Order: sequence, then C-alpha cells, then structure tokens
Amino acid sequence: MSVRLMKKILKEQESAETQQLINSEDESESPPPSSATFRNPFDLLDDEDDDDGGVDQENNADINDGSSIENSNEKQSSTRKTTPEAFVLSDSKFKKKKKKKNKEKSQPGAKDKGNSWNESLEQLSIEDDSSHLEHVAPDTGKYNLTNLNGRGKVVKQCTSSVLQVDPKFLNAENELRRIFGSKVVNSFEKGHQTGSSRQSRGGRRGSQNHRKTILVCPLEHWPKWDGSLLMELVETRDGISDFRYVHTSSYSQAQKAFESAKAVHDFNGIVNILLHHPYHVDSLITLAEYYKFSGEQQMSADCTARCLYALECAWHPMFTPLMGNCQLKFSCEINKPLFSVLFSHMKNMDRRGCHRSALELCKLLLLLDPDDPMGVLFCIDYYSLRAEEYTWLEQFSEQYKSDNSLWLFPNFSYSLAVCRYYVENDEHAKEIKAEDLKASSADLMKQALMLHPSVLKKLVSKVPLKDKAWTSIIKHNFFSSDQTGTPSLVHLINIYVERSYIIWRLPDLQKFLRDAALSVIETLHNDGTYARDWTCVRKEAFSSEKNEYSHLLVSDFSDSVPTLPPDNLQNFMVDPRGEVPNDAQHANHHVQDLTDRNAIAVLLESMLPWMNYGSGHDQLDHDEQGNEG
Repeated sequence: MSVRLMKKILKEQESAETQQLINSEDESESPPPSSATFRNPFDLLDDEDDDDGGVDQENNADINDGSSIENSNEKQSSTRKTTPEAFVLSDSKFKKKKKKKNKEKSQPGAKDKGNSWNESLEQLSIEDDSSHLEHVAPDTGKYNLTNLNGRGKVVKQCTSSVLQVDPKFLNAENELRRIFGSKVVNSFEKGHQTGSSRQSRGGRRGSQNHRKTILVCPLEHWPKWDGSLLMELVETRDGISDFRYVHTSSYSQAQKAFESAKAVHDFNGIVNILLHHPYHVDSLITLAEYYKFSGEQQMSADCTARCLYALECAWHPMFTPLMGNCQLKFSCEINKPLFSVLFSHMKNMDRRGCHRSALELCKLLLLLDPDDPMGVLFCIDYYSLRAEEYTWLEQFSEQYKSDNSLWLFPNFSYSLAVCRYYVENDEHAKEIKAEDLKASSADLMKQALMLHPSVLKKLVSKVPLKDKAWTSIIKHNFFSSDQTGTPSLVHLINIYVERSYIIWRLPDLQKFLRDAALSVIETLHNDGTYARDWTCVRKEAFSSEKNEYSHLLVSDFSDSVPTLPPDNLQNFMVDPRGEVPNDAQHANHHVQDLTDRNAIAVLLESMLPWMNYGSGHDQLDHDEQGNEG
C-alpha cells in the first residue's frame, strides 16, 4: 500500500469519527445516507484506476454496505475503530479485491462466481501437485507398470531402481565417521594434511580451489584441474544417453608421448609427462600400479583418486550416471580408463574397510555398462554382505535384468544362503513370519552345495577349516570329486573362493556350512538320483566348453597385493589391463647394468624418490666377499 493511499484512508477515518460524534449528540435526528456523507477511500482509487470497471463497483457496494451497517450500530464502542484496526481492515479488503480481479482475468467467461477463493485455491493446488508428480515420476527411479509400454522398459526401470546409487556413501569419509566416530577421523585427517603439506612445500603457492566432486574429495596439494580432458554426447536412444571422452590437442600430445615411452618401457618418460600434464590418466594409472607393486599402498590410492578426480571433472553437464540414464560403452577404447580406475578405487575402499562405498561403486559400474566388462557381478555380493545390506542383496538377485538367474552363479548361490541366514537371525527381523520367506537358509545352503559341490573342498583348503569333521566330509565321493564342470564354471569358482573365503572364518558360518554339508550327505544316502538332477542343472547353465570369463583375472579379486623386487621395478611398465609384462614378472635378480645408458638420464633417474641403486653395490660387495672366502 502506498503512502498516498494511507493518507487518504486516515483522512476518511477522521471524517467518519466526526460524523459518529455528531450522530451521538443528536440521537433524535435520523442519520443521513452514507452515500451523501461518507465516501469510501477505495472510491478515490476507482477514479484513478479506470481499468477496474465492474469489479470495483461490486466491491464499492459491498464496502458501502459495511459502512452503513457500522453507522447504524447502537453502541458507540462497537462503532468506533482505532486507526491500526481500520488500516488492517482496509488492507485486507484491498487484497481481496486484487485477488478477485486476478481470478476473473485468469478465468474469463466463468459463470459460477459463487465459489469462494479457498475452493479455487484448493482446486489449483490439486492440479499443480498432479502435474508436478507426472513430471517428476520418471526421474525418481521408481517404476509404475501402468505408465510403461513393453516389457523392456519395465526391466530397465527395475534394474535402475535396484541399482540406485546413494551419493553420500560414495564418500569414504562418511562411512569412516560412522564406524570409528568423527573425533578419530578428524584427528587422522589433520595428521594426513600435515604430512601432505610437508610433501608439497615449495611446490604449492597457497591453497587450490578444487572443483567439488562426488566420487572423491580432492586433496589440498593436488594441482588445479587443467581441463585437458572432455566428454561428448554420442547419441540418445530409449531414454539412455551414450557418452564418450574426448582428448584435447594438449592431451593428445601427452598421449602420444605416453605411447612412445610405453613402447620402450621408459618409466622415466612417463614421470616426465606427469610433470607437464599432472592429470594424464594413463600415466597416473601406471604410476599407481608402480606404487602398488613397490608396496606403497597409500601413494597408489592417492594416484588412483587423482585420476578419478580428473575423469569426473571432464564429465559432460548432461552426464548424470547416478540417475541411471547415462552410459559409457566399454567397447570404446577411450572410455576404458574410467572402468579400470573405478574398479581400482573400489578395491581401495575395501582395503580401508569402507564396504558400503565399494558397494555403491559396484552399482555405478553396472549403470555405466550393463554388460559388466569388469566382472562386478562376482564381487557385489561380497560387498553387500560385508556392508550388511542383506535385504538389498535379495532384491538385487530377484530384480536385476528380471530373469532371476543370478542364483546359478557360484558366488550368488552361496551368498544368498548366508544372506538369508543373517536375516533369520536378525533381532529386528524376528517379527517376520516363516511363510513370508520363500526358502530357509538351510535349504538355500543345501541347494548351493548340490549345485556347486567343488566349492566346499576349495573353501576348506583356503580358509582353512581344520576341524576333524571337515576331513570326513571332504572324503565323501560327492565332495571329493575334482570334476567341477566347464572351464567357465571352474574360473568363476576360483574367483568366488579368492574373493569371499574370509567371511567363512566366522565360527557361526562354519557351523552353518558344516550342518548343511552333513544334511546333503544324508540326503544323497537316501536318494542317489538327487545328485544327477543337480548335475543336469549345472551343465545346462554352464554349457560352453570355452572360458567365457577369461578376461577376468583371479588376482583382481584378491586381497593380497603382489610385489616386485626393486631391480625389476626400474623397468616397470603395465599394459592397459593393469598386468605386469612377463619379462618383468619373470626377470632374474641381477645387478642393473648402467654402462650403456645415458649419463644424464641416469642422473635424472637417481633424483626420483623411488629410485635406489644401493642394491647393485651390495651385490658387488657380496661377490667380493665370496671371492675372498
């Protein structure tokens, strides 16, 4: 309300009070008509606002009626109103008039004017909510069968729903705070930041303003992102957008230098690339592998995180992989580093005890490429059990790709039995009725032993299980047979035993497995045809005579980290799959010959912190001592 209008209202109120005093003194005289003695202040606005028209006339009639009623009241206390009260009353009526005006403009030709403003507001709110839900529903990750056309869309939305990634669990610091407490994590971070600042002293001028990312938290001493890597949209089909990485001109030059250094196994050339291009992905992967084989796990994890930070900074603005509507094909050569780095980062999270973070990374890898080129399906069950996500694991086994065939794999057949065992023994799940569960944990474990009996013998050897009862169980013909099946099945069994053997060190699970094995032996003693039926199921599920999973290395699913002698690390180089070449794996432990090498190159190499030439002198001293003896 403007100041001019307020002055007019106050002036009219003063005239109204004067008129009321006159009426109280002369009670015998009849009050004059309100139209002759009192003019409503909104009439003054009507003179200025000609556009109001019939709406103003209608409001004036209502207000005049109200003023005449006020003048006809018998009690003086009820008819006299203070200035603030009159101001509030006039303000509310003015707002009401404007709302009615807007309503008539938004609904021209409306015949029903008896509906109140509240009813209209309720109708509008209902329509807005419904339109909002229709717009948001496709992005919520939930699926509605009535709004889908075809089974394919149902399968995609079911898969994306069960693979929905929780961003807060991607950060390992959140999980560490939940496990150890904020005080412990904060004290560790302060000590780590102090060490990092000492390492970067002299090479950093002030703190860097790093971009905020969801996969990793950039450290303070990391270089600033140079923007040398980009991402572009390839195509969009059936609501799924395909992307791929793109190299800039400067990055392409660094990539050519990397290929040249890799061809001649020049590790120093790769280090030189990182001096000028600190976020060259392939060089960072090679450096991370070097630190891993030299036993520097923390440095290796730092290089992997820095590489992942560079790959995320290059994401396209439309690339939102957490929503399940974006993919990167592993078949595209330029996209492969993201998968290998995510897989390495997942294993680093597992070594730190952040199993929930590793589980979320598994989901992300499956969302990026449903073909699962990294073999995430053969470790996602392990991470879900370690993270105690039992309900999610059962939902995933039923909803993933909507074919309900995951239980045929060795890892899922045993993990689902363990999962049901923990669900049955959960104190918070005591209220679950027995009929609500499709099968008991004992039945699922017996099913897993019948389908993959060779797993038991390998678990007894790997864990190891040294109880005398296991000796008699393994000697049974059904479990002692070495004929495990096709090469694909043998490879998957080796991966499962290498990845999940540690969970069988719990005494409760050992007893659970032993009881199930004894029950299987008793069942086979009563009915020998039972084993033949499960053999047919196994051959039908894994019928190929070739190893379809030969691209998955058993060592990639192991907790043990291979190491190389320092002499062999000087010629260290890895291929894109992260494997150490055969010449580096089987190299002899001989003294490095420096006579035919460039002296300047050797001098620069000796300045690197990880280079050590003391072993050669030690070997010569040892030889001289042998000759003297």
